[in-house]
Amino acid sequence: MIGPVRVMGILNVTPDSFSDGGCFDGLAAALAHATRLVDEGADVLDIGGESTRPGAAPVSEAEELARVLPVIKAIREVISTPISIDTMKPAVAQAAMGAGASIWNDVTALSFDPASPAVAAALGCEVILTHMQGDPATMQTAPHYEDVVTEVREILLGRARAAMAAGVRREKIWLDPGIGFGKTLAHNLQLLAGLDRLVDLGFPVLLGASRKGFIRAIDPAGAAGDQRLGGSLAAALTGAAAGVAMVRVHDVAETVQALALARAVTQTRAGAMTAHA
Repeated sequence: MIGPVRVMGILNVTPDSFSDGGCFDGLAAALAHATRLVDEGADVLDIGGESTRPGAAPVSEAEELARVLPVIKAIREVISTPISIDTMKPAVAQAAMGAGASIWNDVTALSFDPASPAVAAALGCEVILTHMQGDPATMQTAPHYEDVVTEVREILLGRARAAMAAGVRREKIWLDPGIGFGKTLAHNLQLLAGLDRLVDLGFPVLLGASRKGFIRAIDPAGAAGDQRLGGSLAAALTGAAAGVAMVRVHDVAETVQALALARAVTQTRAGAMTAHA
């Protein structure tokens, strides 16, 4: 049975993100896109000011703040949808919360700065802990695992425990397997096939596979970033079937429609089984 799955719409205010870099790094364009994502059915807006694509160079804290704070403030003035800040820097998370965000989406699972777990606890916000092997600049250089599902599961559980030890409440913690963050095609497929083992830990799971490079590796045509809708929808539906609580996507309207149809089919099947029992 596919239950309700929330949809997180991606808003990158960066010049170099892998799929939409430079598209929304002006305030007017960012606000217009945020409005569109909400109109299409986004339950959360995820705003990022530093690209975490493979090979991405880090940006300074000041630059990241200059990119995201005006956008968060502008969105909050006209849109009530929850805002997630996609950052590894605790100072950026703090400032974003002050501007109106309520979720900290951290690709380093609160490990970039030793102060991060305590800052998350003090903020009292929801926290998304993402698995990443290495860092964005190097993570796709020969990633290796003996058993990727088991290792990702155990590392994320360890990071959740570290967060709780610092004072983050369990019900505030989300887990993300980090599709594409230090993984080969085989690793990504194994994680998608084993999502139920992450869901079984009892934390809500976020799946972020939208438009990622592993889709290109499967597509015979080698589709560019903005031509990977089919694979992105397949990944979202795979996650929904495994019990993830939210999917992080570029294409909100199409994902909302696909999830609604999948849910309707499973509900119809369940009803038919009950009627014939």
